[in-house]
Amino acid sequence: MKTLYLVRHAKSSWDFPELSDFDRPLNKRGERDAPRMGKYLKEKNILPDLFLASPAKRALTTAQKIAREVGYHSEISTDQGMFHSGGNQLLRILREQKDQFNSIMMFGHNPGFTGFVNELANESIGNVPTCGVCQVNFNIYSWSEVKFGDGELIFFQFPKGL
Repeated sequence: MKTLYLVRHAKSSWDFPELSDFDRPLNKRGERDAPRMGKYLKEKNILPDLFLASPAKRALTTAQKIAREVGYHSEISTDQGMFHSGGNQLLRILREQKDQFNSIMMFGHNPGFTGFVNELANESIGNVPTCGVCQVNFNIYSWSEVKFGDGELIFFQFPKGL
């Protein structure tokens, strides 16, 4: 059994038009929502084996804030390929992960993450909002076995629903 948590980055700021999209920070709501979602995950006793994030500032900051709340003390891995990628690219990245990790939390962006969770679990979530978290379970032994449609959506939570 393998467990995947997909986390869309928390709300980002558009206050600095001189910054590239990659360098946009979290806004006040994002700064508040990421730790809140981390506390929710800790209450559910969720502590993944690996945190894997897009290196974009808003995604990596979200990962750091959630890691702090859930007690994840290992290095947060990043993959440039997760920045604004679609389902096929995200699937390739997931399939490359080491099988020693039974649970992985990926931090990234829309529209890719909403499409990815829908493809993995054959669901029809209209939108994963900022700082939304989806848990998808797979009855497999190796991440290389992940296929679209083979996952089961266990939960979908976002800050406004807490």
